[in-house]
Amino acid sequence: MKSTVEQLSPTRVRINVEVPFEELKPDFDRTYKSLAQQVRVPGFRPGKAPAKLIEARLGRGAILEQVVNDALPARYDEAVSAAEIKVIGRPDIEVTKLDDGQQIAFTAEVDVRPEIALPDFDALTVTVDPVEVTDADVAERLDSLRHRFGTLTGVERAAQDGDFVSIDLSATVDGNPVDEASASGLSHEVGSGDLIAGLDEAIVGLAPGGSREFGSQLVAGEHAGRDAVVTVTVNTVKERELPAEDDEFAQLASEFDTLDELKDDLRTRARRMKQIEQAGQIRDKVLEQLLDTVEIPLPEAVVQATVDSQLHDAVHALDHDEEALNRLLAEDGTTREEFDAQNRSNAEQSVRTQLLLDALADAGDTQVSQEDLTERIVFQAQRYGVPPEQFIQQLSQHNQLGALLADVRRGKALAAVVERVTVTDTAGNQVDTAELFGTGAPDADVTDAGSADDAAADLDADVDDGDSPSASDADVEATTAN
Repeated sequence: MKSTVEQLSPTRVRINVEVPFEELKPDFDRTYKSLAQQVRVPGFRPGKAPAKLIEARLGRGAILEQVVNDALPARYDEAVSAAEIKVIGRPDIEVTKLDDGQQIAFTAEVDVRPEIALPDFDALTVTVDPVEVTDADVAERLDSLRHRFGTLTGVERAAQDGDFVSIDLSATVDGNPVDEASASGLSHEVGSGDLIAGLDEAIVGLAPGGSREFGSQLVAGEHAGRDAVVTVTVNTVKERELPAEDDEFAQLASEFDTLDELKDDLRTRARRMKQIEQAGQIRDKVLEQLLDTVEIPLPEAVVQATVDSQLHDAVHALDHDEEALNRLLAEDGTTREEFDAQNRSNAEQSVRTQLLLDALADAGDTQVSQEDLTERIVFQAQRYGVPPEQFIQQLSQHNQLGALLADVRRGKALAAVVERVTVTDTAGNQVDTAELFGTGAPDADVTDAGSADDAAADLDADVDDGDSPSASDADVEATTAN
């Protein structure tokens, strides 16, 4: 097999491949064997008919077409591997020559990762907020802990923010009841902002047995996006009584004997969280600076695929009703043109981010260990509230293990770059990035590049993490013309 590569643009190539017929003998053998199981020839058991009889029955053209369509994916992958090009997306393959008994020739146009010139990371500088833990931070954490150990007591007064209520809900659209928007005995914390917009304001001031109507927009069901008149009825009101701040509470809520010891621990935890927040700010600012300064050519096909995917997700949430999307946009004061423009801008930023992170990983020869992958799987499983084994099964079912591996690699690559950047806080103090992003980092997830731009992780179906997309995924135009 002979192959050559033409550079059509910084992000697209054409691969020209010529395959002598003698190299296709194994492909012909497989095709005849497969067809022999399908084609019934009188006098022969299934799978035993000679190749010549099968060809006579089906025609040489049909045999050639199947051989070509079956053989091209492997030949395409072989050409990509030989050329050592990093393809992204699916190839457009066209058979340009089919000389029976002599040669098959085809071309494959496909997007590739562009060459990206990276800057001197040691010369980069960013400024972030300092890590400062105040008494107010400790008090907030202590109050949160007291809330967890609070008790609920029924009261006969009107509901206030912070109370817990049992409510009934019903709704109408254009005077017609909406069954899916009705519920009885719902538990709700007043002021939490859960459920639907306007609910908390309507509940405040209602005593048990009281009702109130208010306007809101439904967010689910066939009436999603429609204005509705909602009626809320308060059944019961309970207030939370908090335990006193004393040594007894410290012993109840923690392993400490005194309130002062508990407060010291809360201060330490608050500092750790502030460090994690600072690490995230450092990572985001470094990534932002790289994206602003590094030239990254964009493969149009990948950008368009991302645009289409994001639009599909938006419309899917509205039962595939584009008119519902247009109505929602209009109610928010946004035109469809503005939405599409923003959608494209987001897609371009997502693709640009992923290409940059992959370039960083390649330049640093970033490797992902089994420990790295396991750590991410455990973290993500906890994030979604499922056992790690179930999370792995879900990834496998949706062919997303490769995407997760690529995302871990990008995160490690960005963390390695961040360690070389000069970072100071607004108070003029230099920040030790090795402490935040090295092995002693306060939290493993500070190296998660995906959280810097979550959309980048969604592109792995189109931007490959190392293995070439197979030609079997492409539109192969095979002809039997000599």
